[in-house]
Amino acid sequence: MKNKTIANEWLKRAKSNLEIAIIGKLSNEILYEDLCFECQQAVEKALKGFLIFIDIPFSKTHSISYLIDMLESKGINMPDMVKEGVILTDYAVTTRYPGGYENVDEHKYKNAITLQRHLLSKRLIYAVTSINLKTCKPLILHGLISQLSL
Repeated sequence: MKNKTIANEWLKRAKSNLEIAIIGKLSNEILYEDLCFECQQAVEKALKGFLIFIDIPFSKTHSISYLIDMLESKGINMPDMVKEGVILTDYAVTTRYPGGYENVDEHKYKNAITLQRHLLSKRLIYAVTSINLKTCKPLILHGLISQLSL
């Protein structure tokens, strides 16, 4: 299954971003902005992996809102906790370069980590994305984790 292989590659990268973000500020040279970017990337790549797995095409984007909308357009209802993750999108571009944004402190970083963990938790994301691949209709929340490697 080609989609499963490609989706697993996206999820592998998401897991890598997740681990980098969780490792955290090992030195004063590491910026919270960069750690929050890793949070955003983990969520973005995980959602793209799900879209690929269920064969939903998407445009190049860093917008978590757009990716969630793509899933919902196929009848996949995303819980409010997942929708809260759209605020991570700001870390994809705005904070990657100096100036023009509010400083990111430890509190904002911890909030980003919390959102990322909720969005990537096996019991949440995998449960709400359990899909019948032939009809793309939502099934009873059962979980996709047995089919994907993350």
